[in-house]
Amino acid sequence: MLFWAAHLLLSLQLAVAYCWAFSCQRTESSPGFSLPGDFLLAGLFSLHADCLQVRHRPLVTSCDRSDSFNGHGYHLFQAMRFTVEEINNSTALLPNITLGYELYDVCSESSNVYATLRVLAQQGTGHLEMQRDLRNHSSKVVALIGPDNTDHAVTTAALLSPFLMPLVSYEASSVILSGKRKFPSFLRTIPSDKYQVEVIVRLLQSFGWVWISLVGSYGDYGQLGVQALEELATPRGICVAFKDVVPLSAQAGDPRMQRMMLRLARARTTVVVVFSNRHLAGVFFRSVVLANLTGKVWIASEDWAISTYITNVPGIQGIGTVLGVAIQQRQVPGLKEFEESYVQAVMGAPRTCPEGSWCGTNQLCRECHAFTTWNMPELGAFSMSAAYNVYEAVYAVAHGLHQLLGCTSGTCARGPVYPWQLLQQIYKVNFLLHKKTVAFDDKGDPLGYYDIIAWDWNGPEWTFEVIGSASLSPVHLDINKTKIQWHGKNNQVPVSVCTRDCLEGHHRLVMGSHHCCFECMPCEAGTFLNTSELHTCQPCGTEEWAPEGSSACFSRTVEFLGWHEPISLVLLAANTLLLLLLIGTAGLFAWRLHTPVVRSAGGRLCFLMLGSLVAGSCSLYSFFGKPTVPACLLRQPLFSLGFAIFLSCLTIRSFQLVIIFKFSTKVPTFYHTWAQNHGAGIFVIVSSTVHLFLCLTWLAMWTPRPTREYQRFPHLVILECTEVNSVGFLVAFAHNILLSISTFVCSYLGKELPENYNEAKCVTFSLLLHFVSWIAFFTMSSIYQGSYLPAVNVLAGLATLSGGFSGYFLPKCYVILCRPELNNTEHFQASIQDYTRRCGTT
Repeated sequence: MLFWAAHLLLSLQLAVAYCWAFSCQRTESSPGFSLPGDFLLAGLFSLHADCLQVRHRPLVTSCDRSDSFNGHGYHLFQAMRFTVEEINNSTALLPNITLGYELYDVCSESSNVYATLRVLAQQGTGHLEMQRDLRNHSSKVVALIGPDNTDHAVTTAALLSPFLMPLVSYEASSVILSGKRKFPSFLRTIPSDKYQVEVIVRLLQSFGWVWISLVGSYGDYGQLGVQALEELATPRGICVAFKDVVPLSAQAGDPRMQRMMLRLARARTTVVVVFSNRHLAGVFFRSVVLANLTGKVWIASEDWAISTYITNVPGIQGIGTVLGVAIQQRQVPGLKEFEESYVQAVMGAPRTCPEGSWCGTNQLCRECHAFTTWNMPELGAFSMSAAYNVYEAVYAVAHGLHQLLGCTSGTCARGPVYPWQLLQQIYKVNFLLHKKTVAFDDKGDPLGYYDIIAWDWNGPEWTFEVIGSASLSPVHLDINKTKIQWHGKNNQVPVSVCTRDCLEGHHRLVMGSHHCCFECMPCEAGTFLNTSELHTCQPCGTEEWAPEGSSACFSRTVEFLGWHEPISLVLLAANTLLLLLLIGTAGLFAWRLHTPVVRSAGGRLCFLMLGSLVAGSCSLYSFFGKPTVPACLLRQPLFSLGFAIFLSCLTIRSFQLVIIFKFSTKVPTFYHTWAQNHGAGIFVIVSSTVHLFLCLTWLAMWTPRPTREYQRFPHLVILECTEVNSVGFLVAFAHNILLSISTFVCSYLGKELPENYNEAKCVTFSLLLHFVSWIAFFTMSSIYQGSYLPAVNVLAGLATLSGGFSGYFLPKCYVILCRPELNNTEHFQASIQDYTRRCGTT
């Protein structure tokens, strides 16, 4: 039921359209518009320009009007006639078949619709009868060539699609016509705008033009072209600063065009892409000349790139440089001579349509009868290229018909030919035409190329230079830029950017809505940017660094306290000297073990004290060179433990002297208990064990390990041990502070002891040096974290050990070596007696 309703509606629509279209019925016609044959082809050509006027009822436009002749359409009209005649004269293609044609002047949409309906009329009638199965529709025409623009082609293709009648256009390039669901019978011999848009964008990219204006013409060709350009260009980094469409009714210099010129001038773009048909491009450039918009690069779409209709605009040679995309330059051999013979053969006035027959409206061209070989339209490069498309289209249909009729055997079969059968064969054609392959893809688009051209003015004389080519599927440009004559000074390539590229090491900060407009900001330290293709600074690797605004990363310098650095050599020499002094002192004390000086210093306890200082001194060597696991584990804990043992011995030694001289008689019980139970040894063992436990806990919970430190200095990698000032270190250090205070208290209590037993001054000096050195170390470590921090640590440790040695052992060594007369029992007894006398007096 729905099918019949749709069928009835379509029948009524076509019937009504056909009635008003044929209101003219009997008209005049010019010779050359019709040719009888076994199979007819229809051709739609714009021999005249459209006349824009208000109509109050539907009438077919009469195209044959004065001052509206279109020379370009005339050449295409003649190209079809020439091609059919050439095929009919061929013995290889359609050998026993004669092709005929019906040609129409389609200067307007109404004349285009009329011609299409006329083509669909059944053979021998002027009627269009609808059938249930449109595949069986049979008309007097088997295929249609044309029309010349997208708007007309969309209408014609929509009308022919239900009948699957082949429509091969020679100039309709809009990508919308590639949709096979809407236009299944549409093919073309001109590349799709899909490729033209891609070529234009590649052309812009090849010159680095990213700040452009877009101007299109009213209609599918211009508006869809501009839309496709913007959609393709924007993701590729090209910004459209200005976009507008030239209205269908626009006139040069009218208010609408004046406003467009003003906005175009304000856009401040050097490059303007004009995707327009010839007629509205002419209006646009007349307005450009009036507005004196010069010094720009104009990118032309193929419809006007090499059209003399545009180059004849007065003053256009001063607008700047014109580059464009043009259909590949091809020649139709013999066409010019054919046109000359046509002019010589056409004589007399148009004939009247015979009684009882139907003559199609708009098969009339009065100007064509007035031409002579001297004033006939010039066949330029633009028209020749388009004529070749017509030539190719007719040959494609002829080859399809050749296959359908089985002409490969040398004789063609005769019988009914349905449009859908021919359409299938045309899609399959693949042949050489003057060394150029003719074939169609599944969308009905051809295999083709574009030429990239540049206008060239020699005074008032215009020509164009082919500066390159563009292959399709995939698109690839090959341009010889040296052939271009730029309008600027010194023939320099114009620049069209909103903001010039940033210097290396600077990134873009987009300002406003266009990503082409930006400010240049230096990359932060630690990042770099060395190309304009990327807009974000890239971070350097872990082992690299970069200053602010850098274009490259640099390798970080690896630093640690090496063995051969000057400061290291000084510290190593000092520590080695101290170590030798400690060992020498131990030997000296062993030699003089039973002398009063050694016995008063602690006797055998001195060896433990010297050994602990030796251990501390040895630990300082682990601060030099690349940190290793053993070095990190030993350096601070071993030093801390050694110095803790020394302090424990020094504390208990001072404490014993105080007990002996001050409390042995006052508290004899405590003294005897202390002496009998070896209190001194127990204290040293307990104190040392506690510190050892603290060090082991330190190593277990805050294990020092070698590490590479990257954060403190951007250009350095510091090799160090972790947990330098960990909690474990601080707890162990606090224990040593307590021992130091205990030592000081005990030595201070013994400040009045006999001179040979009074250690207060020396111990105070040692502890003061110890405190000062570590205060200096902690202060330095809080403000400096470089590779020389271990040297500060070594210096603090060396000062501490030197203070302990020089304060306690050095005076005794001096007495043993330099004052042997003082190292005897009589001297020590005299000192004790003197102390006893002073105590008795007080």
